[in-house]
Amino acid sequence: MNPSLRQMRAFVAVAKTGHFTLAAEYLHITQSALSGLIKELEQTLGTRLVDRSTRKIALTDIGRELYPLFSQMIDDLDGALANVADHTRLKKGIVRIAAPQLMSCTVLPEAIAAYRARHPDIQVRLADTAVESVIARTLSGEADFGIGPERDPAPTLHARQLFEMPFALVFPKGHELERQERVTWHDLSRYPFISLQGQFTERLLDDMHASLREVPAKPAHEVTFMTTALAMVSAGLGVTVCLPYAEPLATLYGLVMRPLEAPQLTRRFFVYTRPGRSLSPAAESFIDFLFEHVENMVAEVSVRQSPAR
Repeated sequence: MNPSLRQMRAFVAVAKTGHFTLAAEYLHITQSALSGLIKELEQTLGTRLVDRSTRKIALTDIGRELYPLFSQMIDDLDGALANVADHTRLKKGIVRIAAPQLMSCTVLPEAIAAYRARHPDIQVRLADTAVESVIARTLSGEADFGIGPERDPAPTLHARQLFEMPFALVFPKGHELERQERVTWHDLSRYPFISLQGQFTERLLDDMHASLREVPAKPAHEVTFMTTALAMVSAGLGVTVCLPYAEPLATLYGLVMRPLEAPQLTRRFFVYTRPGRSLSPAAESFIDFLFEHVENMVAEVSVRQSPAR
């Protein structure tokens, strides 16, 4: 016995309406097509389900027994299909993101707000964390995807480049560096350097030593979060370097951000996802939106950081 879904829907419609004509209208099929489906179902089950007469129909004992079962099965299936449709139409869903603390308080709040304006029924959950924890959260499944700088060695994740930006020097307003037309990495060596801990700064120092003769042998201060470094710069404890996407936050601290030259060192950021694991429609949609949002953000930052500004 293997009744089809169309046969069961036809039977439930007849049982609900008590009339072949009304049931056919409900299902948007002809009455003869409906009768054919009921006959096929009865042949499949090997028993009569509906007693027909010229005036009315009546369910047989077996028909009355099957009606609530078939009806519940169809309701459950329709509910599940509606749930899937809500996800695919972005009427429902959750997006879980792991991102460094600095990006989480600059780029991502605006991106999330703009995305929610388009898709208000999608929940976006942001886990702000240390740079070194982004990969772990993504690998463990705590996050649908992570956003972070390039890693060495490369993690066992699928990486798609989100943006590449040059480093900028950050110092307090009124600092003597503000009088210079341009600032270079050699200028950095004259002041206490406040850096982040971990691989992000290790890679930067390696790049500096490979490109320059005179660099800080060791940072004067090492902290976990860039917001701490910016606060220390604001307090006059030194200077720091970061990527220009953080310029709005630096401005809140009363700091100046200037492009670093000679040479121009850059850092790439990626969207990391687990290989072999499909993302939900909501997560895929948010990633697509994020690339669009960041492309516009990078263009705006480039204009602000241009020497001609």
